[in-house]
Amino acid sequence: MDTAELGPARVRAIRAAQALEPFDILLVGGTVLDTATSELREADVGLVADLIASVHPRGARSDAARTVDCTGCFLTPGFIDMHVHFESSHMTPGRYASVVVPQGTTTVFYDPHELANVLGLDGVRYAIEASRDLPLRFICAAPSSVPSAPGLEVSGAEFAGGEMQEMLGWPEVAGVAEAMDMNGILHLSRRMSEILAAGLRSGKLIEGHGRGLTGPRLQAYAAAGVGSDHELTSGEDALEKLRAGLTVEVRGSHDYVLPGIVEAVNQLPQVPSTMTVCTDDVPPDFLVEKGGMCDALRRLIGYGMDPVQAIRCATLNAAHRLRRSDLGIIAAGRAADIAVLSDLRRVAVDRVFCGGRLAAQHGEMTAPIDAPAVSPPPPRAPLRPLTLDDCRVSLRGIRNGRAVIRTIQGVRFTSWSQVEVDVRDGYAELPPGYGVMLVRHRHGRHAAPVQQAVLEDWGEIRGAVATTYSHDSHNLVALGRRPEDLQAAANALAGCGGGMAVARGGRITAMIEMPVAGMLSDAPPAEVAEAYRQVREAAGQVIEWKPPYRTFKALEGTALACNAGPHLTDLGLTDGTTGEIFDLLIAQK
Repeated sequence: MDTAELGPARVRAIRAAQALEPFDILLVGGTVLDTATSELREADVGLVADLIASVHPRGARSDAARTVDCTGCFLTPGFIDMHVHFESSHMTPGRYASVVVPQGTTTVFYDPHELANVLGLDGVRYAIEASRDLPLRFICAAPSSVPSAPGLEVSGAEFAGGEMQEMLGWPEVAGVAEAMDMNGILHLSRRMSEILAAGLRSGKLIEGHGRGLTGPRLQAYAAAGVGSDHELTSGEDALEKLRAGLTVEVRGSHDYVLPGIVEAVNQLPQVPSTMTVCTDDVPPDFLVEKGGMCDALRRLIGYGMDPVQAIRCATLNAAHRLRRSDLGIIAAGRAADIAVLSDLRRVAVDRVFCGGRLAAQHGEMTAPIDAPAVSPPPPRAPLRPLTLDDCRVSLRGIRNGRAVIRTIQGVRFTSWSQVEVDVRDGYAELPPGYGVMLVRHRHGRHAAPVQQAVLEDWGEIRGAVATTYSHDSHNLVALGRRPEDLQAAANALAGCGGGMAVARGGRITAMIEMPVAGMLSDAPPAEVAEAYRQVREAAGQVIEWKPPYRTFKALEGTALACNAGPHLTDLGLTDGTTGEIFDLLIAQK
């Protein structure tokens, strides 16, 4: 065999491991976290090009072009985020990479689901092209839920078997992204059957979204070919899904679930090899200030998980799920993606090597990222402004009198309720304690009017918040009380192409512009984080938060029609449990 077929880097690595030539970089004095054996052992690590050439006893070698002193530090494989929508950072891929690489993340299995719901296949292609040749390894999962609740909402595109088959044919795509249409799978809808069939034919991964599934429904979901789930609601839920053979992706974005999961896993004979870690959605201010994967690991450890096992879940276990034997372990012949930690329990990342190069140290990139010059696709349609009447709760067919109308009760976990209201000049006059939600279609695919709903359990809303980043169809959504505030917040976004805005007293108090698909900005991460923080703080002056459910993050999920219970979408008042659309009016009194 001609050694040229091995490639020059591997030939050099073979020679360097035998001391026939020097390493390019030699990491000395550190303690290697061995994800294969769960040992912490003293060893030096030699790198050649983008490969680990040797892991050998401390002090055994000194021949290297460059030696890096790691005394007192722990060497771990680079972290692998097993499920993320980078769009939740509101940063373009290059900007996102510049934040998470210094935090120790070197690979992300990302689902450009949000971009796809706005821009279709063009959005997926943009995500792939914009993430090429970055120090962060982007592995794409093909969005399967476009839209996530067919018939209950209209997004910017529709993906079925043909679109999925096309995406799975792209080399950058490693599988089918989270299958959110659970009912479609369980009821064998044509669309989801086509999508699953394309995934199974490809031999690639099929990722899950099994929120609330248990018993026979969970077994059926797994029988369909779905292999993972991140929608974990408790420790017992995580165990049931592990026992069903699913890889669980424990997500840092839902902190209130983590203590129960850690307690449940700690009762097992061993930490399952099918347990991984992900971030899912992390907003820009949290990402910059607290971190993504490093923060999720820090909290898992803080809740009682062994740090070696937590990091093993975020590296080797993830690599096994991705079928990437070159990742997740510090061993000869593997990718030279290494995080150097000054404190293991605090997951304090000091330096990060990506592809054998020192990419970051002391929380900063060693050099600016040269991101691909890729222009995002233009919006499908302009965002039209709202009139003041659009922002009032209209009851068609009733001029004056009283009426009983449907309301959406609860935050995140919603149910139907009702309230009796006065009607004046065709519009409902709400009693104290009720809020208004508006949704306007923004993708140019139908001409439905602005939809309205009445909300309970959001407290006394003292202004309005509007966003074009609203899962999962990303239509324009606004929550408020007074029509003047709702109009001001919504129309601020119509004027800039999208983002988030807060209004109070009829004027804008904070805003972040997201010109790329109404969800991303190419501004420096610190600027995006600060603008988002200001919007978060201003929203807190409008809505009184009550964790864990009534939070700022909940604003982005109010229209998530694939979840059980009532939600307002661009088609009206929908029920994710029954798949029905209801009229606002119940009865005229």
